[in-house]
Amino acid sequence: MDTTTRRKFLIASGVVGGAALAAGATTLALSDILDTAGDRPDGAKTLVVITLYGGNDGLNTVIPYADRAYQDARPELAYDGGEVLKLDDATGLNPALKGLHELFGGKKLAIVRGVGYPKPDRSHFRSMDIWQTANPERPGNTGWIGRWLDGAGGDPRLAVSFEKVLPPLLAGERSAGAVIGAADVKLPKAVTADALAGFAAPSAGEPPLQARAAACFGDLARVREMAQQVKDADGDDGGDDDEKVPATGTGGLAGLQAQLDLVAQCIEAGVATRMFSVSLGGFDTHADERDLQETLLSYLDKGLTAFYRRITAHPAGKDVVVLVYSEFGRRVRANASDGTDHGTASNVFVLGESIPGGLYGEQPSLTDLDDGDLKYTTDFRDVYASALDRVLQADPQAALQGWKGRLDWW
Repeated sequence: MDTTTRRKFLIASGVVGGAALAAGATTLALSDILDTAGDRPDGAKTLVVITLYGGNDGLNTVIPYADRAYQDARPELAYDGGEVLKLDDATGLNPALKGLHELFGGKKLAIVRGVGYPKPDRSHFRSMDIWQTANPERPGNTGWIGRWLDGAGGDPRLAVSFEKVLPPLLAGERSAGAVIGAADVKLPKAVTADALAGFAAPSAGEPPLQARAAACFGDLARVREMAQQVKDADGDDGGDDDEKVPATGTGGLAGLQAQLDLVAQCIEAGVATRMFSVSLGGFDTHADERDLQETLLSYLDKGLTAFYRRITAHPAGKDVVVLVYSEFGRRVRANASDGTDHGTASNVFVLGESIPGGLYGEQPSLTDLDDGDLKYTTDFRDVYASALDRVLQADPQAALQGWKGRLDWW
């Protein structure tokens, strides 16, 4: 394709803005990440962070089914002991989390209850900023992973997101992670995989950065193919989750399972990347929550357990840790629409071969509340500090602005 024509196509399609391309902004493609295969230091571990956008209802995810106050506060939404997947004689998982329940039984899943921060904020945007910047007092412009990246040399290939846009989590003061957002480019259905491959092919005489931007189209073809494989696999077992999951969140064409498949591909290739960010949205369940949340949690369960089985079949899998969180939980009492409104403390899942699985953290009281909300019992910065120390093998205080707390079990 003619270089000038291709440049116009790249700008018009939204792969990269004209001003950014002209200024020489770095645009990374999946091939740039895969090119680092073999550059990984011996003993380096990998952190995968899964963000559940919308505020997942923690009380109907990790369920205190034996607590009478839970049943009384949610007469239509509550699960009883015969419905949950029991973790002990008082707590169970949502029935949609069958795969994670099995991993919990195998001591590979840790569930941290009551995770939150002081003076909680019920705004989606501000609370997510707080979680991603790790600063409850005054969310700044840098994320806790971005600050780690600053101290790790600033190579954007060390921290990669497969979301639509680069989340604040990966933004540092002097550097930023890479976003592989090709899955969100909107193209006519008539555009074939062969055409995408043609756009991705190098063109003589073009600037290197333009070639990188064009290579994103090759990634788009691969992500589309992978997403179709996931859909086909769902169809083989009669599943129709993809049809039920709302078109929300940050995954774009690449749903959570396809995002995790790309992460697995990178891990198996031995790339230099130390941290991956993926996401699933749609958890703002103000009405008719029960069925919708079960659908979303089943999607999380299917994607995460398939990812876990795949990577643990590979030698690199023993060094991978997955952290799953949402910006807040929901209020204890159900609303009048069979849903729940924005709340505070919730659960964090930590999954991996090296993780001592079990229930951790004190379950917040359902009667001693803060204006109808749970009081947090574990500071989320303790979770981050342990991940930085145990997985990214870095000084947590440098990335967490002097925070000294840790999880005592990890």
